Amino acid sequence: MRIGFTTRSPIGTEVDPHAVAAVDETAKLLARLGHEVEPAEPEIDHRQLALDFLAMWTTQLAQTVDEIRRATGAGPGDFELDTHLLAAAGRSLPAPRYFAAHQRWNTYSRQLAAFHDRYDLLLTPTLARPPVRIGELDTPAPVRTLARALMKAGLLSTLAGTKAWERAVIANLAATPYTQLANITGRPAMSVPTYRTPEGLPLGTQFVGPLGGEGTLLALAAQIEAEQPWAQLEPEL
Repeated sequence: MRIGFTTRSPIGTEVDPHAVAAVDETAKLLARLGHEVEPAEPEIDHRQLALDFLAMWTTQLAQTVDEIRRATGAGPGDFELDTHLLAAAGRSLPAPRYFAAHQRWNTYSRQLAAFHDRYDLLLTPTLARPPVRIGELDTPAPVRTLARALMKAGLLSTLAGTKAWERAVIANLAATPYTQLANITGRPAMSVPTYRTPEGLPLGTQFVGPLGGEGTLLALAAQIEAEQPWAQLEPEL
């Protein structure tokens, strides 16, 4: 197969050297297995894609919260603060902006399809850094304090347009900047644990395939696992 790979963060954030090494080592393994591997990536505005992904995610969450409240009688106190924050962001999005974001999905799908006209698969890191610790992605305390005050005043949706909110969003996406592409275009993708950090933690590499490419992905995963088994590996304690 012909496989294009990239280690650049699509949203312009930092990429840990271990994430780069994970892709580099996987590319070398693929070459040894007889595949043609070279640097390449889709011509997509990934930062806009990430924002559009967030727009779809938050508006859907807002609708889900409303549906749960209607179905169960749940009140505001039955949802976590972060759920309120994301739902408020979704409710604050004007309909024309939502429609424009939704329309761009088609553009991203066509751009990724153009990439797959030239390459069978796209290879990226799965994470831009080693696995994050529990609680590391929690909403920053100043944002939570401000959110509680705004929620009491009925003004929570105003937080979505602030710089603090934008920084919190980018900080959360910085660890996972590669996965939105497959999510928003509906393309099949898989994460394969091809790399271990010095501490023994798995750091996967992601393969994105074209429509209907599930069989190709699974066949490649089987080929990689046969060459480099991982089922018995455990992190060091």
